[in-house]
Amino acid sequence: MPRVTVIGSANVDFTVAVERLPGPGETVSGGELLVAHGGKGANQAVAARRLGAEARLIACLGRDPMGDRIAAHLAALGIPAEGLLRTERAATGVALIHVDRRGRNQIAVAPGANRALEVADVAPRAETIGWADLLLLQLETPLPVVRWALETARRLGKTTILNPAPARSLDDGLLGLVDVLTPNESEATFLTGIAVEGLDGAEAAARALLARGARRVCVTLGADGALLVDAGQRLHAPAFAVEAVDTTAAGDAFNGALATALASGERLEEALELANAAAALACTRRGAQESLPDRKEVLAFLKERRAG
Repeated sequence: MPRVTVIGSANVDFTVAVERLPGPGETVSGGELLVAHGGKGANQAVAARRLGAEARLIACLGRDPMGDRIAAHLAALGIPAEGLLRTERAATGVALIHVDRRGRNQIAVAPGANRALEVADVAPRAETIGWADLLLLQLETPLPVVRWALETARRLGKTTILNPAPARSLDDGLLGLVDVLTPNESEATFLTGIAVEGLDGAEAAARALLARGARRVCVTLGADGALLVDAGQRLHAPAFAVEAVDTTAAGDAFNGALATALASGERLEEALELANAAAALACTRRGAQESLPDRKEVLAFLKERRAG
């Protein structure tokens, strides 16, 4: 069984489905409130777990009922509680989400305890990185923690994936520690100043990020799939067309699946196909972690699409 360690955020998500997304100062009445589990770190750990990986998560929660809820939920999914730090300095992170009838969303996050995570908290857990085949990170925790984790993984000879979301400025030294960088279109544009429009724009941005130190860059392109570029190749993996209901955790499904596949030693083509399938299925369901498919569902989906 592949081993994936994730260091990142964990939130409780409050989602309302609306006919259309509200404009500034506008109130749009919607359907029922869905209270679910989210945060990019927790989402990606759950995605990896459901796709067959043994997953461990290092995250920071408040000492409050929402933190208790997240810890119990993750434990029920088979993700050990040992990596879940608790703090009294901040409340558990919360996300407020609007989703329209086309599956598009607006998200506002109160990061809370996620921003309280410090290197001093994670350094005693370096063995969790050593245990893993692959380390998966995002940017909803402080950058010093991300840098420490990447440096530790490099020292231990572990493969790393950095999903640079939400977009933040990254120096070349940090990018040079990343084996696979997975920005979406807007994040790639933010990091490079290159407008990512279509495959050519994605490739130009990816090559700019390679020049800054990343070993591989995989730009996710929504309905256009994903484009992976490294020093020796340009690999386009088309998306799978689905009727989108909620795109909230699609990127997390992609990253969790990619991490699982690469930790399993699968070829890049197979890894990207699995990741695109997981992302497509996540778009067909509401919620974040609640939308993440398991391995059986993804394999059945791929079999059906190949047959068609």
